[in-house]
Amino acid sequence: MQKQTLIAGLNIVRADTTRQMFEFPNKVFLYLHIQILNYCLFKFSAMSAYNLSVNEKSYTIDAEPDMPLLWAIRDLVGLKGTKFGCGMALCGACTVHLDGSPARSCQIPLSALRSGQKITTIEGISKDVDHVIQKAWIANQVPQCGYCQSGQIMSAVALLASNPNPSDEDIDAYMSGNICRCGTYPRIRKAIHAAAKMATVKG
Repeated sequence: MQKQTLIAGLNIVRADTTRQMFEFPNKVFLYLHIQILNYCLFKFSAMSAYNLSVNEKSYTIDAEPDMPLLWAIRDLVGLKGTKFGCGMALCGACTVHLDGSPARSCQIPLSALRSGQKITTIEGISKDVDHVIQKAWIANQVPQCGYCQSGQIMSAVALLASNPNPSDEDIDAYMSGNICRCGTYPRIRKAIHAAAKMATVKG
């Protein structure tokens, strides 16, 4: 309904602007206005409805099939913890979980998502910042500027889920896709080891 309303509104504005071309001398400006409206109509017409499962909540959004999941999460769902870094799946700042596995959301178009696929963002790994990784991150004061840390944490959570007692080599290999410009890698490694111990005691 929202999509249809937008398209109907744009068509009305385009028709009115076309009429004005015959009444106002500045036809170049009005012509450009019409071209912009045509572009907007094209983009809105290309939209599809997507049902997303994000952090165990359901969202229905209207978006273009090639919209990256990152922007759907940030701009349409409204969760801002997942960050844009490089836009090429090279830095890891945009890492989320798809059915529990880490994925770079900046390079995943909505059309590539499977029906019912579970998306988890940094906001969804715990309710009260009580995940062992988050506790270890705080205890070891891992962040410096903090920009990459949501992606770092998402990868670290997935690492411990697949390997509860990783070695330094395991950590370095698994986390190699997450870049930290501040160079907090030693603290990240230390925090993951600490979280592994916490999880063992808790278990």
